[in-house]
Amino acid sequence: MRQRVSMKSIEVLDLIQIGSTGRNSGKTTLAKKLIAENYQRFSIYGLKIITISGRRGQCQRGEVGCGICTSIEEGYELIEETNRIGTKDTMQLLKAGCKKVYLLKVFHDHLLEGFLTFLQVVPRDTVIVCESNSLREVVKPGIFVMMANQKSIKKTAANVIQYADLILNTPELPETIRLIKDQEGVHFSKNSVEDRREKVWVH
Repeated sequence: MRQRVSMKSIEVLDLIQIGSTGRNSGKTTLAKKLIAENYQRFSIYGLKIITISGRRGQCQRGEVGCGICTSIEEGYELIEETNRIGTKDTMQLLKAGCKKVYLLKVFHDHLLEGFLTFLQVVPRDTVIVCESNSLREVVKPGIFVMMANQKSIKKTAANVIQYADLILNTPELPETIRLIKDQEGVHFSKNSVEDRREKVWVH
């Protein structure tokens, strides 16, 4: 795995990170399409990150939640998904063509530590497709796509949306954009944003 480490963050060149401004935005749909279209070209690992930033033992949405956030009290927990049949996001990513898929449940102050633990199980020359907003605070990916089709924007997205390489309203990449993987990591084709790294709003 090609990465560069600094004091505060790392650069992971084979990482495609997908964030969103709100729930039900289509980021898993986009991730599945990227995986299905490319898993025969190169090996892909999937990662879904649930970053816990609120009080220990409480649902992050202020509800009686699913139990994910309340099941750990500190640090992080990395779980491999092995079930391809089901509706959970991790199951869908595995079914789409990932070699392996993991769920990282992590408190915000352990985010980099938890991600580095995940990288230890990823073979060299493997592309990672990751669903997360907060990871961009500590990791610079090869590609960062933001789904922005909600009326409001949640705080985790507001903190990082300025770093997005591509901002989409629908979970569809334009036909002019093609995913490229080479010795420099993952990026978009030269006809799009490979060299300019500018924000491109796609409606």
